[in-house]
Amino acid sequence: MADLATPMAIRVAATLSLVERAGGAGATAERLAAETGTSEPALCRLLDHLVAIGVFDFDAESGRFRPTDLGAGMSGETADGVKPLLDINTSGGRADLAFVELLGTVTTGAPAYQSRYGRDFWTDLDAHPQLRRSFDAQMNWRFQVQPAQIAEHFDWTRFDEVLDVGGGNGVVLAAVLRAHPGLRGQVLELPPTAAAAAARFAAAGLDDRAGAVSGSFFDPLPASADAYLLSDVLHDWDDEHARKILAGCRRAAAPGGTVVVIERVPDRGVDTAMNLFMLMCFGGRERTITELAELAAGCGLVLRNRAPVAEGRTALEFGVAPAPDASE
Repeated sequence: MADLATPMAIRVAATLSLVERAGGAGATAERLAAETGTSEPALCRLLDHLVAIGVFDFDAESGRFRPTDLGAGMSGETADGVKPLLDINTSGGRADLAFVELLGTVTTGAPAYQSRYGRDFWTDLDAHPQLRRSFDAQMNWRFQVQPAQIAEHFDWTRFDEVLDVGGGNGVVLAAVLRAHPGLRGQVLELPPTAAAAAARFAAAGLDDRAGAVSGSFFDPLPASADAYLLSDVLHDWDDEHARKILAGCRRAAAPGGTVVVIERVPDRGVDTAMNLFMLMCFGGRERTITELAELAAGCGLVLRNRAPVAEGRTALEFGVAPAPDASE
């Protein structure tokens, strides 16, 4: 449990695309070193360890290393492979490396990511467009099953228009609109991701009912929607910023409007490692239903309903609290 050699060896192998380069026929260490621009003696030691842990096999006669069935899951050419989570050059792999600063986080409560890289996670994405693209791709990889479930298991038919606040490249909204032809919607995201959402809607033939708005959820939101959706957003932020996001939705929502929060909650599928990651990377946290309801109540939102809507996800439906009676 304390060994760092194996997880780092796997991450380096994924980053160097050793599985893809070796292919089914296998490859010698000499060839792999030449293709990756690495030291052959050092790469041999890495490959020896990958053989020892069952990721590669070694054929002594040909001198070739071949990925095993287990190792094949590291290939970027496999639809359900785990490479997006392992490649050190992607947002997820880069974030995981900040765990080496975990002692500082536990000591101070401050995110380790900023300590390691000199800026917070979101600023880092802004500074490196390739990291933002890999982040969007990782979110799609992690969220393959849930969008269709969310579309099916929540009653969207009550609304005419939904604003998916911080909705990434539109994967959830697209699923909802496909399942409910009478619904219209928009994604609000930062410019690069908003453009990706617009492209997704166009490719899916949904651009007559779906659009993308460039902006930040810390700025005033468009006030035209019947429902404001926050899916896997609040857990990325500490309480202060989460309140600001909820308050922005509350201000934009018309009287009788709805704010839908979809999150993992600790008693319904959250693992402790993920909660620790949220702290380490963002300063965020996985919150209980009670904690989410209390945050929302402080922003003028009242919890109306809660129910599981997808694998590991719970929907909390909030209504806008009535304004105080001026005569009281």
